Amino acid sequence: MIKLTSDKSTAKDTSNSTSATKRRESKSGEGDPVKTSPLSNIKNGTEDDQEAEMTVRPQKLDEIIGRVDEKKKIGMMIKSACKRGESVDHILFYGPPGLGKTTFALAIANELGGHLHVTSGPAIQKIGDLATILTSLKRNDVIFIDEIHRLRKGVEEVLYPAMEDGKLDIVVGKGVSAKTLRLNLEQFTLIGATTQIGNISSPMRDRFGLVQRLEFFGSGDLKKMLSRAAKIWKIEADEESLLEIALRSRGTARIALRLLRRVRDFMEAYSKDVDRLNKEIVDEALELLGVDTYGLEDLDRKILSVMYEYYSGGPVGLSTLAATVSDDINTIADVYEPYLLQIGFISRTPRGRMLTEKGVGYAQKLLGTDL
Repeated sequence: MIKLTSDKSTAKDTSNSTSATKRRESKSGEGDPVKTSPLSNIKNGTEDDQEAEMTVRPQKLDEIIGRVDEKKKIGMMIKSACKRGESVDHILFYGPPGLGKTTFALAIANELGGHLHVTSGPAIQKIGDLATILTSLKRNDVIFIDEIHRLRKGVEEVLYPAMEDGKLDIVVGKGVSAKTLRLNLEQFTLIGATTQIGNISSPMRDRFGLVQRLEFFGSGDLKKMLSRAAKIWKIEADEESLLEIALRSRGTARIALRLLRRVRDFMEAYSKDVDRLNKEIVDEALELLGVDTYGLEDLDRKILSVMYEYYSGGPVGLSTLAATVSDDINTIADVYEPYLLQIGFISRTPRGRMLTEKGVGYAQKLLGTDL
């Protein structure tokens, strides 16, 4: 089961989440609550996209495609904890968005036979919100906190004894009459996710038993994911078309699944008498969407062309670059820059970002000029 804490939740709202979830399940008639509870961390898509993503999300570790080393580490921790009769040590996942942090949290909860409680750092506004969540946990439950680097300092400090000792310290009263109550918590596992590992304090980071970076997927793993998703969504597609989508998906599972849905939409809307995806349809659909053979989108191309045309290839500071392309600095740093670094189009230097030789060549083709 997934229990969701929204940005506007209060302690009272959180305590009623279980009954609300049950009412939604009863009304929808679905047996699996995972399919009826949207996850707060699914970004860059419509509600229909989010629901479609949930239908293909792996439920167990062995269903996760790729991530061989990560699955071995986590599987080892789960087996060892189960033998000792203890909860799995706390885990922190970091890396660019869309690489499977929530999927791992769901799989771990299912392996332990517990419930997954999903929330995010910005959603936990008060200590009381966190206290309500922690006291509602049952043995072997998993709490997943997305954007954990955005937890407030006071809330974060309450987590320290909860993570280390399974205790929750609550202050009752004010002034000289204030008293501290220490409550015992059930054994639980906290899974944190962040795109900004550097913004997590050392005391918080040190309390995780495993700090795991998630890298971009290879095209082979993405193709397997697309093939699995195509079967679930009943999309007929040949191997070449799925590989082409995988190659343009920026190494990101979420993007690959989104592009597959958009290519299907294109085929159904514009390709009459065709009921099977082929490379020609994929090329036409992705051209319409502005996704090139590298997987670059409009803002990627704008970043590269601005660096080349306005700053002679760099170096240029990230804040200056963000202002020039009229976008948020965090969006560029978390979403666009990691992939441009990954494919070798830009590099980081002490003085700022610079185009590589490969990036210069791409920018010249875009602009049709030589520097």
